[in-house]
Amino acid sequence: MLVPTTVVLVVAGLIFGSFANAAIWRIKHGGDLIFGRSQCPRCRHRLAWYDLIPVISWLMLLGRCRYCRKPISWQYPAVELAVAAYFVASYLFWPYALIGPVAWAVFGLWLLFGPLLAILFVYDLRWYLLPDKIMLPLIVLAAISFVLRGGVLSSSFSLSAFAASLAAALAVVGGLYWALYLFSRGRWVGLGDVKLGVFIGLALGWQGALVALMLANLAGFLIVLPGLALRKLNMTSRVPFGPFLIAGFVAAGLFGEWLIDWYLNARWF
Repeated sequence: MLVPTTVVLVVAGLIFGSFANAAIWRIKHGGDLIFGRSQCPRCRHRLAWYDLIPVISWLMLLGRCRYCRKPISWQYPAVELAVAAYFVASYLFWPYALIGPVAWAVFGLWLLFGPLLAILFVYDLRWYLLPDKIMLPLIVLAAISFVLRGGVLSSSFSLSAFAASLAAALAVVGGLYWALYLFSRGRWVGLGDVKLGVFIGLALGWQGALVALMLANLAGFLIVLPGLALRKLNMTSRVPFGPFLIAGFVAAGLFGEWLIDWYLNARWF
C-alpha cells in the first residue's frame, strides 16, 4: 500500500500546489480565488489545460510562456513540488495512529493546511503580508482540528480541561505576538503574525506551538545572522518572519513529540 498511496499523494500534492500558485497570483492581482481562469503572469493570455500540468508543463516549455515566450518563475514548480513533498512527508511521518474517523479527519485537515500555508509562505516572502483570505480559513480549519483533538465527541470530555488547553494554545504564540504587537506598535511583528500564531496554537496545541516557535526562532537566527555578518542585512532590514513560523510549524507537527522526548531524556550534564 505504501507505493500506491505515495503516488496518489504526490499527484494530489502537485494539483493542490498548482492551486496554491494560482491563488497567490489571484490574491495579488485580483480574480476569483476558486473559479478564476489561470493566465500567464506576463502577457495575461488564458492558459489551456495542457499548459497547467503541474511541473511537467513548466519543464516542457523550458520555463517560458507558450504564447509570449517570456520566462515563468521557478516559483511555480517549486511550490507544486513543496506541497507534494508535504503530503508525502505527512503520510510517512505522521506521529499519530490513523484509526477511526476522527483521526482521519484530523489528518485530512493537516493535509489541507499544506497548500494554504504554501500560499502564505510565498506571499509573505515576496510582499511582507499574510492575507486574511487565506489566514482566516486556516484559523477556522485549525479550530475544527483542535475541537476534534480535544475529545469533544468523547464520553470522557472535560470542559475545564478543554478550556485550559485552549487558553494555553492561544497564549503561547498568538498571545505572545499580540503583546509584542501592542508593545512595539506593530514595528516588531504584524497582525498577520499574530493570526498565524493563533493558527499554530490551535493546530498544534500549546506544547507543539512552543516547539514551533523555538524552531522558527532558531531558523531565523541561523539565516539572519550570516546576512548581518556579510552586511546583506542591517538592523533596520525587513525580514518576513511568516516563512520561519510556517517551517517551524511543519517540523513541530511531524517531529515535535520526538523532539520533546529527546529534549526531556537527553543527558545535558
